[in-house]
Amino acid sequence: MSLQGKVAVVTGGARGIGEGIATVLAAKGAAVAVWDLNLEGAEKTVATIQEAGGTAVAVGGDAAEAGAVAEAVARTHEALGPVSILVNNAGITGYEPFTTLTEDSWDRMIRINLKGPFLVTQAIVPDMLEAGWGRIVNISSSSAQTGAPAMAHYASSKGGVIGLTRALAFEYIDKGITVNHVPPGFIDTPLVRQGPVDVDAVAAVAPMKRAGLPVDIAHAVAYLASEEASYVTGQTLSVNGGRYFL
Repeated sequence: MSLQGKVAVVTGGARGIGEGIATVLAAKGAAVAVWDLNLEGAEKTVATIQEAGGTAVAVGGDAAEAGAVAEAVARTHEALGPVSILVNNAGITGYEPFTTLTEDSWDRMIRINLKGPFLVTQAIVPDMLEAGWGRIVNISSSSAQTGAPAMAHYASSKGGVIGLTRALAFEYIDKGITVNHVPPGFIDTPLVRQGPVDVDAVAAVAPMKRAGLPVDIAHAVAYLASEEASYVTGQTLSVNGGRYFL
């Protein structure tokens, strides 16, 4: 399964799941633009890719701001060329009881987690339409599948990502572009470690007795980004270690 000759954009690629995705796509031959608000972190991901013999460029900017997205696309085109693979991974999380959830918290969550993928996809999909080939993979969340206490804003934003995925899959179904999403289960990332969840305690009672790792998500994304997945679109590829949902 080779991605040789493809140009990929991974948003939120400075750490965690995004870093894992960028690294795996590069290992499979893609030239990767690592987008992140944290340019220094993106540069570290790029350094890791280059040390392994891959091709990558770091691009700083806010993926939920139209002007910054336009600049990031121009920088990516200049460095690597037209984009054929897009992974909308950038996002935030948060825990707030619904009765005290503020409008500002709601708006910020929707802006970053849902408006961001809308803006980035709209800016990049013309490359795919021109080429007649494209792969869009959105990182959603298992919280949008089951719901989650004190996470109404987060689950709603990621539910929107699932809806966006399905709508675009149908819109581009005969254009050579596939659109799918991966809802991670419990993944051990720096972002999760910063939250109130006891990672090791949750991992101990998980079906596999471990938390997932960014690389587990990355390999699922790499499959969906490949030629081998050309007949897969509008689908959910849950990576959750056997934590099944209705």
